[in-house]
Amino acid sequence: MAIPAVRFSRVNKSFGQVKAVNDVNLDLHPGETVALLGPNGAGKSTTLDLLLGLRNADSGTVEVFGTTPARAIAQGKVGAMLQSGGLMEEVKVRELVKLACDLHPKAYPVQQVLEHAGITEIADRMVNKLSGGQEQRVRFALATAGANDLIILDEPTTGMDVTVRQSFWATMRQQAAQGRTVLFATHYLEEADAIADRVIVLHRGRVLADGSAAEIKAKAGARRIVFDLDGEVDEAALRGLPFLTALSVSGRTVRIQSTDADATTHAVYGLGLYPRNLEVAGLGLEQAFIAITDAATAEEAAR
Repeated sequence: MAIPAVRFSRVNKSFGQVKAVNDVNLDLHPGETVALLGPNGAGKSTTLDLLLGLRNADSGTVEVFGTTPARAIAQGKVGAMLQSGGLMEEVKVRELVKLACDLHPKAYPVQQVLEHAGITEIADRMVNKLSGGQEQRVRFALATAGANDLIILDEPTTGMDVTVRQSFWATMRQQAAQGRTVLFATHYLEEADAIADRVIVLHRGRVLADGSAAEIKAKAGARRIVFDLDGEVDEAALRGLPFLTALSVSGRTVRIQSTDADATTHAVYGLGLYPRNLEVAGLGLEQAFIAITDAATAEEAAR
């Protein structure tokens, strides 16, 4: 059996009374593209810090390709694009990328790195003259300066426009197709839905859900019902519908989440209403994410 790209075994990390990582067990495998999701304070950044050896776990073990994060990084197995951290300013983009290539034990040619990151046209520009989106692309170039087996991305497309974002993810798909593991944390849930073949949801340091995007949506246990009504909408009456978990009304359009869509829809007709343009579908990943984390928060509050 192949050695996991990443293994967390009963890992814990606290800051004072706050458990940022709470008894996490996790294996990531070569060739997987994995999205790490969670609300602010869920433990995403701390998890990535542990994985990169920037922090040490209070207990448990973190392994990267069967060894310590520090050793795996020294061997050139890991590339990282972090949300925080500045870039060297008084140098040109090409010079900074060349430095990253010179330091990498399995480096790609500088021109190839510039092209893959889409920064050839700004290669001779000073780093301190870049826009936020351009800085992100430079960080991506530094993270992929060599043949890394694991690529870690923290909010990688923040500040990128749509075209650059699409090009970025096309490059990441190529990396995964070559057997590399791609782990990215993001607030763009549509990216996780479209790109990742595995989604991990963190909540208050715990792994709340782990599976494909379709499995995460199914785990939410709800479906989405959307319809239009003629005339004034009686929101109070709609809130009495059975199996209702969420309701929003915008003008004449009603949006409902229900754990039994058939029964809820039947009850809508039972109110004497005639819904037009009726749609019943599974939750999107964003809606499922909210439903799962809200349920976990409510469960913790009830203890």
